[in-house]
Amino acid sequence: MDKSASAAGDLEILSFRLGKEEYGISILAVQEIRGYEAVTRIANAPAFLKGVINLRGRIVPIVDMRIRFGLPAEYDAFTVVIVLNIGRHVIGMVVDGVSDVSTLTPEQVRPAPDMGSAIDTDQLLGLGTVGERTLILLDIERVMAAPDMGLADALPAAA
Repeated sequence: MDKSASAAGDLEILSFRLGKEEYGISILAVQEIRGYEAVTRIANAPAFLKGVINLRGRIVPIVDMRIRFGLPAEYDAFTVVIVLNIGRHVIGMVVDGVSDVSTLTPEQVRPAPDMGSAIDTDQLLGLGTVGERTLILLDIERVMAAPDMGLADALPAAA
């Protein structure tokens, strides 16, 4: 059973926007949501690694998910950082805005379709439906542990 599922098989997710798409991640991975603030850049870091912030004495890397997913970087009053706890590590991810926390039943979650090499479906939990909305459910641990993220050494291995 997925660690974000309850005994009844339900999945609690935090939904957020990137461009015109809505995504969802397990609420259990979320430490807090913060307004976007200036970061300290790291030399020679990939473009999606915006830099680091000092979060109550802890240095936290900040990943811009728009850049990571090939979208142009745009920031406005709704831009936020979702601070994640993954294993023993804290990572922030910049998103366009958060929507809500929802509980999805197993009937509301469908497997991700096989899209060949266009997208790594190993990083998806599936597609969720909330009313008329369709959410792309990310396995955020796998996303952050992907080899091209450069954070793999800092995160637990994806099973």
